[in-house]
Amino acid sequence: MTLSAIPTAAEAAVVFSQVSKRFAVNGQDFTALHDISLALREGEFTAIVGASGCGKSTLLRLLVGLDRDFEGGITVDGRPLAGIGADRGIVFQEHRLFPWLNVRQNIALGLANDNGTAAGHARLVQEHIELVGLKGFEQALPHQLSGGMAQRVAIARGLVSSPRILLLDEPFGALDALTRRQMQEELLRIRARRTVTMLLVTHDVDEAVFLADRVVVMQPRPGRIHDIVALDMAYPRDRNGGVFQAQVQALVSQLSAPSSEHHHNPVSSVSLVL
Repeated sequence: MTLSAIPTAAEAAVVFSQVSKRFAVNGQDFTALHDISLALREGEFTAIVGASGCGKSTLLRLLVGLDRDFEGGITVDGRPLAGIGADRGIVFQEHRLFPWLNVRQNIALGLANDNGTAAGHARLVQEHIELVGLKGFEQALPHQLSGGMAQRVAIARGLVSSPRILLLDEPFGALDALTRRQMQEELLRIRARRTVTMLLVTHDVDEAVFLADRVVVMQPRPGRIHDIVALDMAYPRDRNGGVFQAQVQALVSQLSAPSSEHHHNPVSSVSLVL
């Protein structure tokens, strides 16, 4: 899969236009995000990497509609964002399953605001149980699942309402290294079967390079875009290959650079599509 670095206006499913977010901390103004401009292509997988405190998760919260107090604009298909919507699903680092509900019931919560029939909901839930490889575990409770299986349930819950955009906030951060790699491969398998625009927040540069079409590098204080890197590598990607390792090292170098260093101006380039 080869993608250009910057989507055209017609291709952009999501557009952040000069988005800034401020908080009051101990009575003082704190800028979490500053002048974020970014366009996401329909069906694209974008990863955001950066140190803690650079505003990665805050950006996801704004897009999912959990926080509407910000400056600038966010549009989906050219329409201003209007709070939480079924067109956007989210998966968090912790699976956040209800311990008293089984796998089927936890996934069905993703259809709570859907007006479909009970039979239709049951069919969708079963389809997504099978999509994430959990057939046979429909009646299992969360404490009977491994960490990776619980995250599969969370991903199914995020996808069951057929959102066009899936937001992933460090979804594999709490898993052991082997399970994390397995879940990354599982996510690519799901992506191959579903056309979903994905936006992943991660601290793991290797994970970003393995999964994403583009990587957005952010720097903190205030949180801002430092660079946007298109990954011109076919899937599946060889983690041990020279090209893969070179890209990982290049991104690590950017993250390690002093925050005052101005490597690239993605805002001016991305603004061409706004």
